[in-house]
Formats: sequence, structure tokens, C-alpha cells
Amino acid sequence: MASASLTAKLRTTVGKGAARKMRTAGTVPAIIYGHGREPLSLAIDTHTLDKLLEKVSYKTTVIELDCAGTVAKTLIREIQRHPFKRSILHVDFQELVAGEKVTVKVPLVFVGTPDGVRVGGGILDEVMRELEIIVDPSNIPNHIDVNVVPLTIGHSLHVRDLIVPDGVQVLDHPDQTVAVCAVPKAVAEPTPEETAAAAATGAPAAEPELIRKAKADDDAEGDEKK
Repeated sequence: MASASLTAKLRTTVGKGAARKMRTAGTVPAIIYGHGREPLSLAIDTHTLDKLLEKVSYKTTVIELDCAGTVAKTLIREIQRHPFKRSILHVDFQELVAGEKVTVKVPLVFVGTPDGVRVGGGILDEVMRELEIIVDPSNIPNHIDVNVVPLTIGHSLHVRDLIVPDGVQVLDHPDQTVAVCAVPKAVAEPTPEETAAAAATGAPAAEPELIRKAKADDDAEGDEKK
């Protein structure tokens, strides 16, 4: 389980106008909820938050949120960003309690080179990138390893094939495909239309194949010239 620390301040002003002023002043509006508590409105330093998110995967990192001297273990549940500038507009924190399981998505890390790629020239298609699980907050894995070495061309791995830590309940369907070792695509011959288009653009045409006669025919032609 990864963890990090962050400091927040209580805020009393709410609404779009107040939020805009906060962002201009260098803070991000936030809220903390969960475990039967009343939601609290918070303010977080923008620069500090940006630096933290550069270092951790927030979906699987427990954030120890210090607000007015009271520290709560939390998960970031949602980050709202500006659609163009990508700056953070708002953050939702969920308070965690040991023994109270949470639903999270953890990244899948593909380990090794499939036999179908190494020997047969196949292509590894990573169909899933995350796994949705239920787990105690103290046991949230940073990621789930996926061993793809045994994969041969035309075969696939499914959710049921994954090895997950004890205490982790997988929510994705067992038959869902995780990865496939696909057959490499064949190089298609150019169509007459493609050939004509290449000629129109001045691209060099393919040289015609030289078909030689059999040696016996060559010898016969030589005898006739004598």
C-alpha cells in the first residue's frame, strides 16, 4: 500500500464565485466525505497538490490528510480538471476506516515477453489496463502483475487467470479478456486503385518480375542460331 501526506484548510465560502477566487489565489477547492461524517469543504495549495500527483498514483494511494491538526486517511475519489488547460478545478476525498472495505481500480503491469511474440512474431494486445477490486484500505496493492510469458499466438489471458493478493476480491467478470497474443497482420498487395494513385503522384512503379525461360529452352535457342 502506497501512502502520502497532504495538508488542507477548512473553508467557509462555497459556490462558483468563491471557487474561482480560490483558484486565482493558488488554492484548489476540495471536499471530504464518508464514514457517516458530514462533508467538509476544504482548500488545498495548488502547487503542493500538483507535485504530489506527479509522484503517486492517486487511485491506489492512501492520502493522510491533515486538516487543522486532525489527520484522516483518505482516498482521492475524483479529480475535476479544466477541459482545455487541464488545471485542477476540484478534488473529492473519501475518508477511510480500517476494516471498512473500499472499491478501487488498480493498474495491471504486464511482465515478460510472450512466447508468441518472441518466437512467432506475434503482437501482444493489452486489452485491460486496470482491475476493479474490493479490499481493506490497509491492503490496497499498488498494482497487479500479469505474467504474459506463456502466451502463444492466438491465445489469451482472462481475469480468472490473474493471481491477486490475499484479501482482494475481484469485481471484473472472470471471463473478461486481459491480454491476447495476436497473429501479425499480413502485408496486403496493392489494389489497382492504389497503383493508379501512386502513379498519379509520381511514385515509382514496382518493377515487373523478370521471368526467365528454363535452361533447356535457352540451349534450344542457342542451337537454332548456330
